[in-house]
Amino acid sequence: MDADSLWFNGHALTMGDAGVVRDAAIAVRGGRIAWVGPRAAMPDIRAAEEHDLEGRWVTPGLIDAHTHLVFGGNRAHEFEMRLEGASYEEIARAGGGIVSTVKATRAAGEDALAAGAARRLERLLAEGVTVVEVKSGYGLELESERAMLRAARALGERYPVTVRTTCLAAHALPPEYAGRADDYIDLVCGEILPALAAEGLVDAVDAFCERIAFSPAQTARVFDAARRLGLPVKLHADQLSDGGGAALAARYGALSADHLEHTPEDGVRAMVDAGTVAMLLPGAFYLLRETKLPPVELFRRHGVPMAVATDCNPGTSPAVSLLLMLNMACTLFRLTPMEALAGVTRNAARALGMHATHGTLEAGKAADFAAWDVGHPAELCYWLGANPCARVVKDGRVVA
Repeated sequence: MDADSLWFNGHALTMGDAGVVRDAAIAVRGGRIAWVGPRAAMPDIRAAEEHDLEGRWVTPGLIDAHTHLVFGGNRAHEFEMRLEGASYEEIARAGGGIVSTVKATRAAGEDALAAGAARRLERLLAEGVTVVEVKSGYGLELESERAMLRAARALGERYPVTVRTTCLAAHALPPEYAGRADDYIDLVCGEILPALAAEGLVDAVDAFCERIAFSPAQTARVFDAARRLGLPVKLHADQLSDGGGAALAARYGALSADHLEHTPEDGVRAMVDAGTVAMLLPGAFYLLRETKLPPVELFRRHGVPMAVATDCNPGTSPAVSLLLMLNMACTLFRLTPMEALAGVTRNAARALGMHATHGTLEAGKAADFAAWDVGHPAELCYWLGANPCARVVKDGRVVA
């Protein structure tokens, strides 16, 4: 077998059927994994380059499958307000929250948005992230939503990362539509989504189904528009209350339902039938000092795959470390280290509809992987503030 590169003398946590492979070898050809397995069982491979992993552990490249990486300004003052006792809902109803970021985002140009997002992305890439989802949703009108998604696409052109874009125009009600939520949904469905989809800027559609955002009926209209455009959907669901969001997402075959702190068992069962991933976002849970845990035991019992992401955003999860989210998922939500690692690899890929090509170390999949200076993979969930990432490979090329 001819290969572009051969990686050996390491241990592979494949996150696939092979599980853990001690003293593994990985052959790469054309940006994809050509062979992976025990070095003792390796076929005759003639590689143009050879790389000694020096006993390190190797995992698939990490996937941050829920971020709001592109935005203007920040909301540190709201962080102070919450510490003084104001709730997230109170801040939002007083004109803060998402709407305050909308003002800053609309005032920023596309170049400034991309530059700010780039600084945050660089932190993720240094931790072995090779795929990132980026949502819009702080423009809330066509030109600003377009600028956000164009900035996100530019990140994928500038950096060695796969960027998946999600249109979240149904994130909040813009000030100019106060009291006219249905009219704004008309704009989203009739103008914003069709225009941005026609420009190739949208990989999926999201919405915020919550009492401070949009009703299930309004969300369903957005999903119907996405369906007409041939776009998959996902949903911010049941974060602050049980609004039937998980069941609604499942009804539309959503890739993921996200947050889910208030999801009841019938919503969990609906997710099983639809194959919808449960996206857990411990950063927002932590920063908002929530006490209602997502129903992790129900997800386990019913076999719902659980993903973990930063939810990087300026208001409720200003997180730029996916490794820290691994620790939070374990300590706050009681995931096991292997569940958490599956949440940023195999299940994260499924939450983006990319499980056929990403998320595990298997022949035929993208040669995205990271090498770690750890004695056991559980250490990736254990250390606080440390980054043991020694090497990052994207499409078979060393990028960090």
